[in-house]
Parts: sequence; C-alpha cells; structure tokens
Amino acid sequence: MKISENWLRQWANPNLSAEQIGEQLTMAGLELDSLDKVAKDFSGVVVGEVIDVIQHPDADKLRIAKVNVGEHSEAPLQIVCGAPNVAVGVRVPVALVGAKLPPAQGDEPFNIKKGKLRGVESHGMLCGGSEIDCDDGVDGLLILPNDAPIGMDIRAYLGLDNHVLDISITPNRGDCFSVRGIARELAVLNDLTFQLPFDHITAAVTDNASQAVSVETTDCPRYYAQLVSGLTGTTPSPDWMKQALNASGVKPRNLLVDVTNYVLLELGQPLHAFDADKLVGAITVRHAQQGETLELLNEQTIILQGDELVIADEQGVIALAGIMGGLRTAVTDSTTRVVIESAFFKQLAITGKARRFGLHTDASQRFERGVDFELPKLALDRAVNLLATFGNGSNEVRVGQITLVENTAELPKRTPVTLPIVSINKLLGADIATDKAIEILNSLQISTELQGENLVATPPSHRFDIALPEDLIEEIARIYGYNNIANKLPAFTSNLFDNKRQNDLHDLKMSLVNQGYFEAVSFSFSDAKVEALFDGAHFAAPLALANPISSDLAVMRRTLLSSLLPCVQYNLNRQQNRVRLFETGLRFDGSDIASLNQVDTLAMVAVGSTYPEQHHDNRVMDFYDLKNDVESVFPRFAQSAIRYQRSEQPFLHPGQSADVHYQGKVIGWLGQLHPQIAKALDLPTTWVAQLNLQMVIDMHQQALTIMTPSKFPQVRRDIAVVVDKSIAMQSMRDTIKQVGGKLLKDVWLFDVYSGSNLPENQQSLAFALVWQDIEATLSDERINAQMEAVIAALHEQYHATLRM
Repeated sequence: MKISENWLRQWANPNLSAEQIGEQLTMAGLELDSLDKVAKDFSGVVVGEVIDVIQHPDADKLRIAKVNVGEHSEAPLQIVCGAPNVAVGVRVPVALVGAKLPPAQGDEPFNIKKGKLRGVESHGMLCGGSEIDCDDGVDGLLILPNDAPIGMDIRAYLGLDNHVLDISITPNRGDCFSVRGIARELAVLNDLTFQLPFDHITAAVTDNASQAVSVETTDCPRYYAQLVSGLTGTTPSPDWMKQALNASGVKPRNLLVDVTNYVLLELGQPLHAFDADKLVGAITVRHAQQGETLELLNEQTIILQGDELVIADEQGVIALAGIMGGLRTAVTDSTTRVVIESAFFKQLAITGKARRFGLHTDASQRFERGVDFELPKLALDRAVNLLATFGNGSNEVRVGQITLVENTAELPKRTPVTLPIVSINKLLGADIATDKAIEILNSLQISTELQGENLVATPPSHRFDIALPEDLIEEIARIYGYNNIANKLPAFTSNLFDNKRQNDLHDLKMSLVNQGYFEAVSFSFSDAKVEALFDGAHFAAPLALANPISSDLAVMRRTLLSSLLPCVQYNLNRQQNRVRLFETGLRFDGSDIASLNQVDTLAMVAVGSTYPEQHHDNRVMDFYDLKNDVESVFPRFAQSAIRYQRSEQPFLHPGQSADVHYQGKVIGWLGQLHPQIAKALDLPTTWVAQLNLQMVIDMHQQALTIMTPSKFPQVRRDIAVVVDKSIAMQSMRDTIKQVGGKLLKDVWLFDVYSGSNLPENQQSLAFALVWQDIEATLSDERINAQMEAVIAALHEQYHATLRM
C-alpha cells in the first residue's frame, strides 16, 4: 500500500524522518518495501503570474511573456516561451536564473541561465509538469490554480518535499489498509494522541429525498445509502486531494470518483457511487441468481453462479458487492445525482469471488481481509461532506436523507481473550511489567483489565486477528519493541535421549538410497483424476478438500502412489529414463472427517533398467529386483519371517504382484503397476510398492533373542520337485517348514526350471533344507525320515513329484 508522508503526518506526526518512520513500522510488523521521493531534486522554481504576452518578432512559435514572481524580482521578468497554452493571467511554475531542474535519466542537472532566444533576452523558463517531475499529462505549461501564492517555492506549494511509503500489509492486518490504520500504529509506537484530523459531522440534510434499500441476506448486516444531488460530473478535485491520490498510485479523474477513492485510502472503507438517475427503483442487497449477467466498470461481462453477493435494482444486478460496480449505473461526466453506498459485508461472502472472475480491486482486497464494521457511517459522512464542500461548482449541492438497513445480531462479536500474566514473559523471554502490558494493549484500543492472575482483553471492532492469548502477547512484543527484548538463550534442563524411531527411519531411508532411490517430498493432497485410477481397491472414496490450493490438489491421497507417479511422469518427460523414487508420509483412508484414518506409509516406485548405464550388459528391471529393494528395508533377523502371497489389488498386474505378510498381518504389497493404469498415465512398465511404515519400524525395534551357536555340524539336503506353475513357492516353503520338524533351521529356493522335458504347465522347484541340533550330531536315519515326511506332504498337498 502506497501513502504519502505528508498525508500520514496529518494523522500522526512523530519527530522522526521518513526513513525512521519506515524503520519503526517495519520493526512493528508493517514492512516498508520502498521509500521514494514524490519528485526528483530541483530548486529555484517559484509560482509566477503571466501579466503580458506578445508574439516573438522573429519566431512564429515563440512568445515573449512578462511574469510577476513576487519578491524574487523588483520588476516582472521577461521570459521567452514556446508553450501553446501561455496566456495572460495564468499562474505557472517559473524557473529563475540559477535554478537547477531535474535531469533526464543519466544526465546532469539542468541549470537555468540568462540567455537569448532568436535575439530576445530570456530571464528564466516557464515550466511544464514534466520539467519539474510533476507530469500532469498536458502538452504545455503546468497551469496552477488562480489562488496559488505568487513567489512561493513550487516544491512547498505542490507538496513535492514529500515521500511515498510503500508498505507491505500482511493478510492478518486488514485494519492497516489505510492512512488511518498506519497512523494509528505510528501514534501508539510514539506515544502520541490519536484522533481524527477532521471534524466528524454528519452533513446537514438539505433535501428530504432518500434512496429505498432492502437487504435480503445476512451477509450484509449493515448498509448505508445517501443521495447527493446538484453535482457536476466534471468538477475537478482540490489539488491537495489529487496530490494525495497521485502519491498513492491512483490517477485523479473527477470529484465524484476521487472522493470515494480518497476516503477508501484514508479510512479503509470501500465506497461506491451509483448514478441515481440510472437506478430503477429500490436498491436490493441479495445473492445472485444462477445465470444472471453483469457488465462491470471495466467492460467485462460476467455470468454469476448464484453464490455471489450482489447489489441490484428492479432491473437487475448493478454491482458485485464489495468488488466492483456495474457499467449501467456508473457515474459519468453528465452525472448530477449520486447514491453513495457504504456497507459492511462479511469476509466469507466476498472471499474468492474476485479471483473467480479474474478481478483484483482495492475494495475486494480490503473486504477479504476484514473491514471495521463500525466504519461505514464515518466513511459515508466524510465522503458526503467532501462532496458538499467541493462539489458545488455552479450548482447548489443538496444532501439527502441517510438510509440505514442493519441487522445488529449478525454483526461480528468482540469476544474477550483471557491472557495468563505469567505466559507473557515466559513466551517472550522478557521482563515486561504487568502495568506496561496493560498500557500497551489499551493504547492499541484493546480494552484490557486485570482479573486475578489474568488479563482479560476485548479487541476493538477493527481487529479481526486477535482471538488467542498468543495474539495479545504478539501485540505486546510489537509495541514494547523486539529490540528491547534481551538476547538470551532460554534456560531449561533436559535429559538427552536417543530417538530410536527417528534413527530407524533414517537407516531405512539410507537403505533405499543405497539401492539407488531418491527421496521425494510432496503434498498430502493429490489429483482427483489420479486417485480415481485406484478406485475399486479397499480404499474408501477420497476426502475432498473444501478449499483446495489448486484443482490438481483437490483430495486427500489414499495412497502415496498418487503423489509419486506424477513425479515419475515429470522426470520421464525430462529424459530421465531410469527413475527410482521413495516417499514416507501419511495416507488418508476415509471419505469424511469422522471415519478418517491416517496411516504412516512408505511407498516406492521404479522405472527403467536394473542398473545405471554402464559398460557391461544391463537388463530391464523385474519383479525380483523390486522384491530385493523392498527387502532392503527389513532388518536381517526379520526377513525369514516375511511371507509373500499373490495380491488381489486391482491396480497391480495380476501375475506380477504380491502382498507382504509378517507375523500374520498384511504390511504392504509390491508388484508391477497395472498396464491399464500405466497407459492412462503415459508410463512405461512401472514397479511399485507400499508398506505400513510403522509396522516396518516396529520390526527394527523388536528385541533380539540370543542363541548359543551349535557345536554340531549342519546337515543339508536338496530336493527338486515338479509342480504345476500356478502353485506359489511360498506356500510350498511354508509346508516344508511345518513338516520338517523343530530342528529344520532354514529352507530356501535355489533353482527354478521349466524346459522341453517337462509339460508346458509345470516347472521344477529346487529347495535347500538345513537341519541342525545344538545337543548332538544328527544321524542319516533321522534326516531321511524327515525328508520322507516332506516329500509325502508335498505330494499330498501339491501333487508334487520328485524330479529325477
């Protein structure tokens, strides 16, 4: 927000330079983005009056002017001028001999000297706006008002010894979106009395006419309207108002428009002026009807969706409430009667509506951040008084009756906040006396009283951001001064402890890094279209966000794959042909808040070759490569207890996937992404896995059982059996362990064969079986008996036959 230093000092005038004011506001949380001079440096320019003009004898485009510059010259100055608008009686800026004018960019200052133009002496220069860095857009001299004091320094007259402060207003401080709001802060910081620099009076009613208004929604609990007539649409604003608007980056137009902009910047209350002669019947504040249209002041036509707050008359919508007016009732140069609107609209009724139509206005910016609900009357009176004072022209301005429609029950309530006194210094690490804290809060118009060991503070109507004790502590710290809080470390005692979970999580991640994976960190939100690809699984419908940050982050993710797969797409589109990614984070099961279950999860995704590009042969990744990567996150002692069974997940390839079991529980799954889903995402063959992260970490934290090594040798026997290809190896391995007896130490598959000497639907599986006793050497008879039991069980359950 841009405001001029001079305007700010009318409200609060501390004995500080502009730079010091900017520094003070920044330290109080209102960051100064820039501090610029209103005009470049120049000197020796005064107000002069042209008292005579004659044609130059030797130049058609030059004239000789006699100029009265007051005390700066005993006699009128003779100045040769080529401006087309020089005329007797006009008052203009005059650069005296010796004056230094602003340089063009990169040039030296321009010095005015006595000289001759086509043989005629010239003692100075008559200036246009651009020549004193005050461009008014007029080709020629800068014409000043007839009452401009002759001889007065032009910098003082035009207020050019001024600065523009560009202040960044944070979203929670909508109360500072005005000169009044900034000045209120400045007054508190410098212990100044804060009061209005003008008399707040309601303009005298000189016309009994009024504007009928009805409000059909609780989103507008306070609405003022006042009719003002006898105006002239072309009436210019006073110079001081135009200077203030220019400094704030608002181009002056005419009094009707400038007054509403001026009051907006001064007080922070958006106003709107309707041409009363274009209104049809009463004004109605209501919600739009779906499909209604409105042509805005910027000539953009919008189609309303039905939830927008609008201002309407009997003919239709005339304004998008709190955002922008409509073209049909806009004021023009021919306007003589206006209805001034000053209203309080609820934040939620305005928020997001401007962005919906690609709009960003000063009004919407303020209403979205919160406007003081006690401000509309003050702003209306200020605007009407300015119109009545400066808008008479050749007519008599007539002020109509004020129309007020309000629903006080719907106005915001100021809820007291209880602040334990002990928490102030505990949180700040300062030593602020209770009386000082009360003084600071009261100076901010936060009504505060001491009740026992607490401060009970009631925020004023303009502070929407104070709801918690911490908010009050922040206010105390801001005004007390962060620089006044001593730099010291907080004193506390703590027993250091080892966070085993974090250590195990770090080790788990490093295991995947060692396998060539990169960690990804993404939002917990995902694209509803990607999530839809996982429908039909055991997931509930995804939980939709009420106000997503973007359309492709509109639902809570049910699987981390919905976050990782778009990352794979992104990398593949940038010629990364081998992608390995993993992520740890929460996934969300449940379609509503009540049933939502947050699950700590590890997900992996891999595309491309098994190894990075290298000099020897490579191959495309397969299921067993993925299985190896997944097993790298399990502790060694737990891997023998891991079981794999065919997965029924619909988003996985039915023949290239498995569920992961541990101690009777499913802890995850792995496999090839279903080809149909891969095709929908424009992905090649993609391998994915997802595990319950907490269960994996629990594995690492299990207590180990220490066993005495056996002094007796192991006995290994190998067995190769022919079975149908549909039979899972894991199932056969489990059967062997069940039948092999308590001394069977380990079983593993070491060979798979299918060839010409076997039927097409069969394969040979070769298992190694290892027995060991810690008390004696095992005899062949005992081992042979166990082997026969294993062979019999495999034949009975799987129709397995020994391969000879």
